[in-house]
Amino acid sequence: MTKLSDTQALILSAATQRPENIALPLPESLRGGVAAKVVGAMLAKGFLEEVDADMRKGEPVWRETGDGHGVTLVATDAGLAAIGIEPEDANPAPADAPIKEPAPDSPTETGDVPKTRTSREGTKQAKLIEMLRRPDGATIEEIAAATQWQPHTIRGAFAGALKKKLSLEVTSEKVDGRGRCYRIVA
Repeated sequence: MTKLSDTQALILSAATQRPENIALPLPESLRGGVAAKVVGAMLAKGFLEEVDADMRKGEPVWRETGDGHGVTLVATDAGLAAIGIEPEDANPAPADAPIKEPAPDSPTETGDVPKTRTSREGTKQAKLIEMLRRPDGATIEEIAAATQWQPHTIRGAFAGALKKKLSLEVTSEKVDGRGRCYRIVA
């Protein structure tokens, strides 16, 4: 897995919680030349990309293009993978697997039924889910030790990948001697 700075992980984690994975606004502490340097490095690594901002939707603008339009920053699939989140359009089927055509009367991906999302085996996200499915759950500290993630990245994964994207319900409770324990409800 790619080594990220805390600031880069924070930007990507925040983007997973916003519509269309928009990375703006940046953290309050990141301004001016420092912001440009961090974003420039993330663009170079392919973690972020610049896309035309839809001003009608009120999307935040990263920079003006000079023709009256602006661009915003969006987390890429590589950026999501860098924080252990499987991209929305990832296809876990092998490349040589046959393509299964839907029955004529069944809904398609563009129809009424949303596609089911799953987590890949062997990833940090899969380890997180495994830990949260244990009967006694897991604390932030235990998850951090197992995944090498920062606590804010773990909380971002709870809200973004688990709750929003995989539709898993994460609960927490205070346990004597352990602190706050998190668990996935069956």
